[in-house]
Amino acid sequence: MISELINERLIRLNLDATSKQDVFNELSQALVDNDRVSDKAAFIADVNAREALGNTGFEAGIALPHAKSDAVTKPGVVIGISRDGIDYGAEDGERSHIFFMIASPTNGGDHHIEVLASLSSKLIEPGFTQALLAANTPSEVMTLLTQPSKESNNTGPKKGLIIGVTGCPAGVAHTYLAAEALEKAADELGYEIKVETNGSIGVKNAPTQDDILRADAIVVACDKQTDMTRFNGKAVVEVGVKEAIRDGKGLIENALNASPYQAAGTSKQSTNTNAPSTGTTNWRSNLYRYLMNGVSHMIPFVVTGGLLIALSLAIGGEPTEAGMAIPEGSAWQQVLDVGVIAFQLMIPVLAGYIAYAIADRPALAPGLIGGWIANTGSFYGAEAGTGFIGAIIAGLLVGYFVKWVSGINYHKFLQPLVPIMIAPITGTLFIAALFIFVIGAPIASLMDSLTAMLTAMSTGNYILLGIVLGGMAGFDMGGPFNKVAFLFSVGMIASGQTQFMGAMACAIPVAPLGMSLATVLGRKLNIFEATEHEAGKAAGAMGLVGISEGAIPFAAQDPIAVIPANMIGSMVAAVMAFGFGVTNSVAHGGPVVALLGAMNKPVIALICMIAGAVVTALVCVSLKKARKAQWLQSAA
Repeated sequence: MISELINERLIRLNLDATSKQDVFNELSQALVDNDRVSDKAAFIADVNAREALGNTGFEAGIALPHAKSDAVTKPGVVIGISRDGIDYGAEDGERSHIFFMIASPTNGGDHHIEVLASLSSKLIEPGFTQALLAANTPSEVMTLLTQPSKESNNTGPKKGLIIGVTGCPAGVAHTYLAAEALEKAADELGYEIKVETNGSIGVKNAPTQDDILRADAIVVACDKQTDMTRFNGKAVVEVGVKEAIRDGKGLIENALNASPYQAAGTSKQSTNTNAPSTGTTNWRSNLYRYLMNGVSHMIPFVVTGGLLIALSLAIGGEPTEAGMAIPEGSAWQQVLDVGVIAFQLMIPVLAGYIAYAIADRPALAPGLIGGWIANTGSFYGAEAGTGFIGAIIAGLLVGYFVKWVSGINYHKFLQPLVPIMIAPITGTLFIAALFIFVIGAPIASLMDSLTAMLTAMSTGNYILLGIVLGGMAGFDMGGPFNKVAFLFSVGMIASGQTQFMGAMACAIPVAPLGMSLATVLGRKLNIFEATEHEAGKAAGAMGLVGISEGAIPFAAQDPIAVIPANMIGSMVAAVMAFGFGVTNSVAHGGPVVALLGAMNKPVIALICMIAGAVVTALVCVSLKKARKAQWLQSAA
C-alpha cells in the first residue's frame, strides 16, 4: 500500500516551514505538483478541519496530518522532514520533525486509515525514526519504507495465545500503533497474539469465542467502551491505549499474572492487583473513562434536541410574558416538542451510560431510571431536578451498587437471573429510594433557602446580586441553582421589576456561547476532545436562543475547568446588565430575546452576553491549558 501511494517526488527532506501551517502549505504543494490534489486551498482547509477534531502530532517527533477531501484526485502520501523541528502541539510537548501527510479522496475508501496501519509497523521499529532523519536522499527514505520488516528471531513453538484490544477516541493513529506494539512485544516474549482494533473504520480482527477460550491472557488497551463480558474468567489487564505503545511487553507480563476477570452478574468480582496503574492514578483514569462514556452517548441528544428547539424558537417563536412561545397551530410547535423529548432523555442517558461503563448491561436500566428521577424534581417535592450533576451522581452510585450486587456469590440457580432481574431491580429501587427519601428533601430545602436568600437580597446591592444570580445561572445549567435563579427572576417580572430578568437573560446564554468560543480558541492547544469540537458548534446555536443546556457536555466531562469558567463569565454578564439598566419583560434569555425586542437595550444586552462569553472562553482555555501542562510535567 505504501509503495502505491508514495514516490521519491513526494519526499521533502529539508522543509523550509517554521510553523504548522507552513508544513501544511509546503506538503500540500508537493501533492499538487504530483497531480494528487487539484485544489490546494480546499485540501488544506480539510486538513485543518480534521486537525480541529484532534491534534495529529504524536510522540517521538512524528506528526500524521491527514484528510479525506474532494480536492484529492488520487490518493497519496507526502513525507516531510524538518531538521530544526516545528511546534506542532504534539502530545509530549516536544517539537515535531517527521511529517506524513496522507491525502485520500472523499469517496475513495479509507486510504488514510490503511496507510496509518501500515506505517505503524514501521514507526514502532526501534531505530526507524532515527534512520529516517539520517537519510540524505529520497531513495534512501523509500528503501526504509519498503524494506521488509525484520523477521522474528523467535521461530520456536509459541508458549500460548495473547488477545489484545486497542482503540483510541478518534480511532486513528494510536489504535494501530498500540496494536503493532503489542504484536511486537508478544513475539519477543514467544507468544502468538491476535489484536482487535477499534478504529474509525470499525472493529477489525475481532477474536472468535474459540480464540478467547484458548487465550492465556487478555490485554485491553482501549480508551473507548468495549464488550468486556466476553472475557469473563480470563486473565485481563485494562489500561489506556498509550500504555501499550509505551510498554507492550510489561502489559502482557502483567496480564499473564492477573486475576481472572469477572463480568457483572457472574460471580464475586476479583480485583486485578497486577495492573500497572494503581491507586489515585487508576481511580482518576477510570472515573474519566466512565464520564466520557456517559458524555459521548449524551451528546447526540443534546445536539439533536438543542438544535431542534433553537430552530423552532428562532423561526417560529415570538416573545410573550410567559417567555418565547410559538403561535398556536404552527408546525414549529411539533418541531419544538420533538426537541423537548430529546432534551428530556439526555440526562437519563448520561446517568445510564456512566453506570453501564462501571457495571456493564445490568446497570444500564437502573442508571437510566435513576437519571430520570434525579432530573424530575416532582419525585421529591422540588421545583426542579438536580440536572447533570445529579445524573453523574446517580450514574456513579448505580454503577458501583450494581457492580457490588453482581459480585455476590449466588446459588447456581439464581446466577442467570442476576444480570436480567436481580441487579436491575435492586439497582432501580436503590437509586429511587436514595433520591426520593434521602437526597430529595435536602434538594427541595436548598431551593427554598436559595429563593429566600435572593428575595432578601433583591433590595440590596445590585453588583452583589448580579454576582449571585450570574453564578447560579452558570453553575449547573438547568439544575436547581440555575432554576432557582430563573424562577426568582420570572417572579419579579410580575411585580414590575424586570431588571432581574434582564440580568438573568444576559447570563443564560453565556455558558453555551462561551464553550463554543472556547473550542475555537483551543483548537491549536489540543485541550478538547474531538466530540467536544462538534458539540461546540451545536452549543453556539443553542446559546443564541438561550438554551444553557448546550454547555452540559463540557461541564460533565471536565467540571473542574468548565463550571468555574461558566460561573465567572455569567457573573460578568449579569453584573454588566444590572449596571447598564438592562430589563427584560419575558421569561427567556439569550440574543434571540434581545433581537425580538423584549429587552429595553438590545445592543447593550448583546454586549453583556458577548463579554460574558469571552470571559468564560478565556478562563476555560486557561484552566485547561494549565492542567494539561501540569499533566505533561507529572508524566515526564
